[in-house]
Amino acid sequence: MKSKVLMNVIVTAFVFLSAYHAEAQTTPSNDLPKYEVGADFSSLSLNSGTTLPGVGGRFTYNLNKHVALETAGYFFPGKCNGCTGEITGHITEGLFGVKAGKRFEKWGIFGKARPGFARFGRGAFNITSASSLSPGGQIQCFGVTQSSPGSCFTFNVVSVTHPVLDLGAVLEFYPSKRIVIRFDGGDTMIRHRGGTFNALVVDPANPTSGIPILGSFTFPGYTRHNFQFIGGVGFRF
Repeated sequence: MKSKVLMNVIVTAFVFLSAYHAEAQTTPSNDLPKYEVGADFSSLSLNSGTTLPGVGGRFTYNLNKHVALETAGYFFPGKCNGCTGEITGHITEGLFGVKAGKRFEKWGIFGKARPGFARFGRGAFNITSASSLSPGGQIQCFGVTQSSPGSCFTFNVVSVTHPVLDLGAVLEFYPSKRIVIRFDGGDTMIRHRGGTFNALVVDPANPTSGIPILGSFTFPGYTRHNFQFIGGVGFRF
């Protein structure tokens, strides 16, 4: 639903610009600096309802007054470790793509498509037996008595990197030839990969013992849509 609404806004904006093309004063291509660097603030609204603030930067190369290549990176220091079905830890995002649209003398409007990646600092967990203990793992023992602890396990939380695609709209203002004030709104689609993990379950052969055993579970991949807002100031040179 978010993607459909956003794309309708983009289409409407471009129709509006086309209708007034003859009346608008555009920026001559030979007056447009080729390079832009910017400092950004961003917010990422997760599917679980939590919004994480972040900071980052952007580099843009203007091919001409309509099309530009750009790369951007963002870091979200907050974490959503209490969200149902969405444990994140810190999130690092990298995007690489294209921006295309219409540039006028004092403002411009564009569509953007930027694939990339998102790294979740606490994106997955796994449980293994103590015999395969890895560095940093925490051993938990369960059993009837302390002298007979039964099974021992290690709980490991690991980072996970997922592919993303950022689709949306960009609105820019040009208070001077060198300064750009920019606002982005878009759908950051995160493709969560499927996989297999271990979890503790009650031993089905002895359900009344209360002693857990390792159970293996497989889950399919899925895509989540997340609204991302970006606002920043850039310098053109």
